[in-house]
Amino acid sequence: MPAAKQSILIVEDTPENIDILNELLGSEYQIRVALKGETALKIVNKSPVDLILLDIMMPGMDGYEVCKRLKEDNNTCSIPVIFLTALFEEQNEAKGLALGAVDYITKPFTPELVKARVKNHLELKRHQDNLESMVQERTQELAVMQEITIESLGTLAEYRDPETGGHIIRTKYFVKILSDHISKHPKFSSYLNEEVIDLLFKCAPLHDIGKVAVPDAILKKAGKLTVDEYEEMKKHTIYGYEALRAFETKLANNVFLNVARELAYTHHEKYDGSGYPQGLKGDNIPISGRLMAIADVYDALISKRVYKPPFSHKKSTQIILEGKGTHFDPVLVDAFLELEDTFRKIAFKYADFDEERESLSLI
Repeated sequence: MPAAKQSILIVEDTPENIDILNELLGSEYQIRVALKGETALKIVNKSPVDLILLDIMMPGMDGYEVCKRLKEDNNTCSIPVIFLTALFEEQNEAKGLALGAVDYITKPFTPELVKARVKNHLELKRHQDNLESMVQERTQELAVMQEITIESLGTLAEYRDPETGGHIIRTKYFVKILSDHISKHPKFSSYLNEEVIDLLFKCAPLHDIGKVAVPDAILKKAGKLTVDEYEEMKKHTIYGYEALRAFETKLANNVFLNVARELAYTHHEKYDGSGYPQGLKGDNIPISGRLMAIADVYDALISKRVYKPPFSHKKSTQIILEGKGTHFDPVLVDAFLELEDTFRKIAFKYADFDEERESLSLI
C-alpha cells in the first residue's frame, strides 16, 4: 500500500501565486489553501499539516503574527513554516527566522528552488517525526521494563514467605488510592502530584525488599518471635535501605530509587515516635512511609499468616482506627475510613486464599 502523501498548507491571498504553487507541488503533495491568516490557524488546529508555505504581506493578520501563534501552540509548534515573500531586506528574513520559520522563498518563484526546499524540509520533518516516535516507544519500553524489574525484586522478597504472594500487589494499590485521595489535602498537595503518586505506586513493591536478608528461621517462624529474633526482623528496614542506597550511588539523583529507599526505611515508623528503625515522629516521617504504614498494616491484618488466621475487614478497620494519632497519621486514617470499602474490594480481588475472601465477605 503506497504511503499517504504529505500535506502542505499554502497561506496566500494572491490567486496567481496559489495556482503556481499548486501546479508545482500538487502532483507530489496533498495541497490545502487558506487566503487569510485567521483561516490558516483554524485549518491547522482542526487538522495539522506537514508543512506551511506562508505569505508575509496579507490583509488582516500578517504572516509574522500567524507564525508567532503557530509556534506558541503546542499542537502546531512543530509544523515547519516557510515564508513566501517579495521582501528582500535582511531584517525581514531575520525577523521571520527568529519567530521560528525554517526558510524563506522569494517571489517571483523559481520552480526548481521551490521544489527543492519544500522536499528538503518535508524529508527533515519525516525524520524528526520518526525519531520522536522511536524515542516514545523506547521510553515506554524502558518504563515497562522498570516496572517488571521492580515487581520481580519485590516478589523475590515475598518468595521467602510463600503465604504473602499477593501482598505486593495489594499494598501498591492501597498506596495508590490513598495517595490519590489525599492529594488535594493542604497537608499533602504540595508533594503529592501525579508524578509522585505514580512513583509511589511503582516503588511500593520494594518496601519489604530487606526481608531477603532475614534468616528463614525467623521469617517463617510459626510461633511468637523472641526479643532477639524480633530485633533481627526489624532490621529488614535497614537492609532494604542499604541495598537501595547502594544502587542509588551508582545512579546519582535517581528520584525513583530515592522514593523506594524512603519507603523501605520508614514504613514501620509510628506517628507517636514509637516505631523503628529511627523512632521518627509525626510529620518527620516521610509521607511515603506514612502511606505505606497503613497499607502494610491493613494488609497484614486481613491476610492469613503462619501465626494467625485472616482478620475480618471490620476488625482490621477498627484496629487501624485505634491506631489513629499513635501508629498512623490521623489525616490518613480519616482518608482510609472514607476509602475502606475500596480497600476491601482490592483485598478481595487479589486475595491469596479462599479463607481470606470469606473473611473479607463478613459484614
